[in-house]
Amino acid sequence: MKPHRFLRSLLWIACACAATPSHAAETVKIAFIDVLSGPFALTGEGSLKQLREVVLQMNSKAGPNDLKFEVVAFDGKGTAQESVTVLKSASDQGIRYVTQGGGSGVAFALVDAISKLAEREPEKAMLLLNYAAMDPGLTNDRCSFWHFRFYPSSTMIVEALTSYMAKRSDIKKVYLLNQNYTHGQQVSKASREDLARKRPDIQIVGDDFVPIAQVRDFAPYVAKIKESGADTVITSNWGSDLTLLFKSARDFGLNINFYTMNANNPGTPARMGPWGVGKVGVVWNWAQNAASPELEKISVAYKQKTNEDFIFAAHWNSMNMLQAAMRQAKATDPKRVAFALEGLKYKSPIGEIEMRKTDHQLQAPLFLGIWEKQGVKGVKYDAENTGYGFRPEVAWDAYVSSQPTSCQMSRPAS
Repeated sequence: MKPHRFLRSLLWIACACAATPSHAAETVKIAFIDVLSGPFALTGEGSLKQLREVVLQMNSKAGPNDLKFEVVAFDGKGTAQESVTVLKSASDQGIRYVTQGGGSGVAFALVDAISKLAEREPEKAMLLLNYAAMDPGLTNDRCSFWHFRFYPSSTMIVEALTSYMAKRSDIKKVYLLNQNYTHGQQVSKASREDLARKRPDIQIVGDDFVPIAQVRDFAPYVAKIKESGADTVITSNWGSDLTLLFKSARDFGLNINFYTMNANNPGTPARMGPWGVGKVGVVWNWAQNAASPELEKISVAYKQKTNEDFIFAAHWNSMNMLQAAMRQAKATDPKRVAFALEGLKYKSPIGEIEMRKTDHQLQAPLFLGIWEKQGVKGVKYDAENTGYGFRPEVAWDAYVSSQPTSCQMSRPAS
């Protein structure tokens, strides 16, 4: 071959290689914006570690050309202002997917910011994958195309819980104790309305709101509960506001029912011990001892690795449904993925679940667990190495807690 022909051949090969598309797997970054400092940091840090575990296991099963996921943590400090600030930082880094759950006030602020961003700069659109913020307004009057909730709303939880309580003839007097923000106010309102409809003979003997993360001694509240003659407390408190409530109730010797939405959160089980046996319940989207071989496997592996409990099944659902939507859309563009997520049905470890198209609210089973000593029938695993765990009391099908929606969603052109 003549020298000039040889050089032309080399040049052609080089150009062809450069034009060949890469088959390297794309990595989708997920911004975790939540409370990573302050009195509620334990919950946020636990959630972050469990999200990373879910992503790690998903990535380990991915093929060489499959999508991979990466979690990038941002401390929203539990405030709307700081969370919106770090949201901008995530956007500037090119991150298009966000997950958050620590506080409905923060969720509202993120939804508003993300919706405005999508309208102003469509090429920078982001999706918010809500794993725990429960205010019903997020999927009703303030619903957004760019928001998907993978956890039940507070009204869904109260609907299921009060259906259970209505069958308990020993429950006659109920005390409502909630944090003074939108979520706590919604739980109080729904509890009153649902009990009046299902068991009008039950008396609401107290309805208090506590300033979030400001009360250091719940003894005065416990004394009021005792004085009211209540046999049951409904509380949506979480973080230090729940652990300190339990501490005061234990110290006081208040032996009545406590139905919660967060008693299994990091740091809380350790406060209960034998005092909580038979009286403390938690409504959750998965119970650690509930029948679910796949989640049980994840939970056991996570405990062996970290010596901590795996409780955030919503991370499993959100990440796996996101992956399924991306495969269906054959894209990672948030708008195309959002359209694929709408109405998506998925076989999860807790049964078939569906992301309702009308309001982007996940329809899924719910569970009630009651605190009992490990070894009691149904309590195979304990919580936080206490020797006690949550016994599955009730498993509700999705239709039991499902709620109507007033969402009038504005959608972009498909």
